[in-house]
Amino acid sequence: MAIRKHHRKSSRQLWIMLALIAVIAAVIALLPNGAEPEPQPADELEATTLVHAGEEAPDFSVGMFDGSTVTLSELRGKVVLLNFWATWCPPCREELTHVQSDIIDRFAGRDFLFLPVSRGESRQAVAAFRQKTGYDFPMGLDSTRSVYDRYASNYIPRNFLIDAEGKVVTATIGFEPEEFDELIRAIEATLAQAEQNRTEE
Repeated sequence: MAIRKHHRKSSRQLWIMLALIAVIAAVIALLPNGAEPEPQPADELEATTLVHAGEEAPDFSVGMFDGSTVTLSELRGKVVLLNFWATWCPPCREELTHVQSDIIDRFAGRDFLFLPVSRGESRQAVAAFRQKTGYDFPMGLDSTRSVYDRYASNYIPRNFLIDAEGKVVTATIGFEPEEFDELIRAIEATLAQAEQNRTEE
């Protein structure tokens, strides 16, 4: 009698397991390619970008590491590369290794400003990072993300190239050497256009 009860119990468990397997198999079969479809990365990135090429760059004031304040609208007449980054972000750190020679030194003496803004970090974190890396170029501090949130909802590094009239020329996400080279060419072209406009006035 005990053996027969145990057999019935085992059979019931087996049927439950088979039913569960059948349900799972049916669910998987209904999904395309047997898996949850992944969002398109480009679409996802685009959805997090709040300001696009051709639009006016939202105005802001940001406290700088040295204690000064920079206001975007007061930089009219200059071409500005607004860069959002963080000390913990590997592609941000990689990008920053190139900016002194490839951007700051390259465009020195022209109406251009590289404006890196640390997103969501304390002054202490940025200070430690500067001491470790030896960077001494100006950096903005956006610990509350009040500046970043006007331009994007997620992802860094980000660059917004802003022309002398205050309009966004191009917006990029992430760091790739080829895209960085394109950004440098865009800065050169935007500066050349601004300089030409001044000579024609």
